[in-house]
Amino acid sequence: MNWDRIQGNWKQTVGHAKEQWGKLTDDDLEVVAGRRDQLAGKLQERYGIAVHEAEKQIAEWQRKVSDAWFKTDKAKS
Repeated sequence: MNWDRIQGNWKQTVGHAKEQWGKLTDDDLEVVAGRRDQLAGKLQERYGIAVHEAEKQIAEWQRKVSDAWFKTDKAKS
């Protein structure tokens, strides 16, 4: 999945990010606002990991992103 699409639909992906990284707070995710570099920084901060590990986790998470994440509740009805 293209990161631009994730960033553009950040509000729909926040829940999935929370599932992946439970230590991130709502405030953290609001600050991130879909910016990959900010997400990497927050992961480093909350989990005490190196930048390359944060980037690896983000890349793995990005591969899991599916079109279903961007569907609204109205579209599912």
